[in-house]
Amino acid sequence: MLNFNQLRVFYHAAAYQNYTVASKKLCITQPAVTAQIKLFESNCNLKLFKKKGRRIYLTDEGKDLYEYAKKIFEYEREVENAIEDMRELKRGVLRLGTTKVYARYFMPSLLAAFHKTYPHIKIHLDEGSSLDMSQSLLEFKNELAVVAKVEDNPHVVFSPFSQEELVVIVAPNHRFAKVKAISFSQLTEEPIIMKEVGSGTRNMVNALFANHNQIPNVLMETSNTEFIKQLVQRGDGVSLVVREAVAVELQKKKLTAVPLENQRVFLDVSIAYLNNQHLSPPARAFLDILGKLAPEDMSPKGIGALMAKMLAQRR
Repeated sequence: MLNFNQLRVFYHAAAYQNYTVASKKLCITQPAVTAQIKLFESNCNLKLFKKKGRRIYLTDEGKDLYEYAKKIFEYEREVENAIEDMRELKRGVLRLGTTKVYARYFMPSLLAAFHKTYPHIKIHLDEGSSLDMSQSLLEFKNELAVVAKVEDNPHVVFSPFSQEELVVIVAPNHRFAKVKAISFSQLTEEPIIMKEVGSGTRNMVNALFANHNQIPNVLMETSNTEFIKQLVQRGDGVSLVVREAVAVELQKKKLTAVPLENQRVFLDVSIAYLNNQHLSPPARAFLDILGKLAPEDMSPKGIGALMAKMLAQRR
């Protein structure tokens, strides 16, 4: 079996054709170099050096072996450089999962800022329901996820990040559009367009109906928030969605948000990652950015507030 310590000594001795220089490069004594070379030649059963006076020369076999050794130690330097690049975030991949709302309204600016700071890190953004993105951590598809906690899992840490207000949206000409607030019993009378099973919004809405001992009149369920907004604008039904997802439509009066009587509903969003699992340098760097954005108190703060805070930090 090849002894790499002996090969390394041979490589330096061959590169400089001088045992004294090789010993200095390797930080060992010259007799140690001589001894290692003899052992290496003995193990190979080959003569690799020949001497003439005080100088040494490579034999033909030594020249051939040196070319192979040179490639090995050039690759070694490349590996060392790659490791250093990874440590210094000059190389690597950030694998991140999030919900469709965060992917559309929050992640573009945040990832642009991350890319500006770490331009050599490749970013892989996965989007889906909170349940799917939490599962993606367990399957090692992603290292971090910005999601709502939809179920307990002892293997996943959920660190509070933001609170998103859920609002009832209706068409501007809907009978609820002119009222100050609606009761939950009134809401159950309307056909409701639901987010898909596994989403944080769906989980919260299901809990609301259960707490009021009501069964929702589900017209349709979909993961497509844009489709939900179109159906509601047409007057096909009502829905509960994250306010930030309909901020533009509310401002342009294409949709109307109607408060529920005596309550405001907030969806808790968390930064999720595996418990007792090492995070890569890119994931740790991104987690640090998210940690600086997270509110110090637990008062409701959604995407809009986080975006404002991020812009303030960049100035």
